[in-house]
Amino acid sequence: MRGGFWRHFDFSLMGAVTVLVILGITMIRSALAGNFELTVTTPLVDRQIIFALIGFVFFLAAAGIDYRLWSALSNTLYVGIIIVLLALNVIGAALFGSARWFRTTLVFIQPSEFAKLVIILSLAHFFVQHMHEMNNPKWTIRSLIMAMGITVWVILQPNLSTSIVLLVLWFVLLWMAGVPIRHLLGYALAAGAALAIMFPILIQFQIIQDYQLKRIVNFVLPDPNARYGDIYNIQQALISIGSGGLFGQGYGHGTQVQLRFLKVRWSDFIFSTIANELGFAGAVLIILLVVFIVWRCLWAARVSRDTYGSLISYGVATLIAFQSIVNIGVNLNLMPATGLTLPFVSYGGSSLVANLIAIGLVESVIMRHKAIEM
Repeated sequence: MRGGFWRHFDFSLMGAVTVLVILGITMIRSALAGNFELTVTTPLVDRQIIFALIGFVFFLAAAGIDYRLWSALSNTLYVGIIIVLLALNVIGAALFGSARWFRTTLVFIQPSEFAKLVIILSLAHFFVQHMHEMNNPKWTIRSLIMAMGITVWVILQPNLSTSIVLLVLWFVLLWMAGVPIRHLLGYALAAGAALAIMFPILIQFQIIQDYQLKRIVNFVLPDPNARYGDIYNIQQALISIGSGGLFGQGYGHGTQVQLRFLKVRWSDFIFSTIANELGFAGAVLIILLVVFIVWRCLWAARVSRDTYGSLISYGVATLIAFQSIVNIGVNLNLMPATGLTLPFVSYGGSSLVANLIAIGLVESVIMRHKAIEM
């Protein structure tokens, strides 16, 4: 009877994700080809392909497993990811001064990418259990403590951008769980006031690093005469996007990309790479595919048979939408540089696998939104 669930598999969602992954690998190849880095960085393309294949295996596995099973395992996953992050901080501090990855012979594994999935599953489970008590601030505070139990170890790596993602997931899931808007506004104002008070302390203890402060300062008060330095990447990103025109300079022929003016062009600034070589048309295609994926996740949340499935889908939609908005916003100089990658497109094995698993969870919700037909 389990085969009946696959009747509701969302091929359009899988198709949009697959197109983004293929476009990402294709553009990573172009961003690396023809440069002096060729002998060193060519394996990045092969690695991304391998991670994509692994990710799609996990995607299908996550879709095939009843998403409600994760509710029973949420506490185990929560404790497990804290242990992994704690171990990473201890090992990283001892060996490298700081670390975000476990370094193996073949690949780097970034646990914070999988922490995003765990916080979605754990908070969804928590909110379902206390759905009718969310008007009581006690449960909001407990959910925040729960979220911070993971976030604090990510902050200490240090990885401020991912920490912000985790807190955004908490806030959105809190909203979707039914907390009144007036309460949310109050929490937001209180959080803003607390951050303003603690900002000097965060700087003093280097939780906020000097380079992160420089990014904010250069965004708010850019030096128009600066040619190199802290704003160089943003300047080159804007030039790359502007010089792409309507249809781009051609795959493998973007001057900003191939002459290496654009840095980190296979990861943080891959959107600028796409705009430079595929033009406005290519950039719009990427945006439309991301919007479609987010829309299907929101649709899954609406049709889910239970609140747990809805919260998972809302969480995944938030994750994909927020990271995409921030990454593209950075490329367009609409917000400070953060280091967040463009989901499914930027280079990054852990990010790609984690995002594919997230979509697999949404597929599991979609596949089970109706009873099996006899």
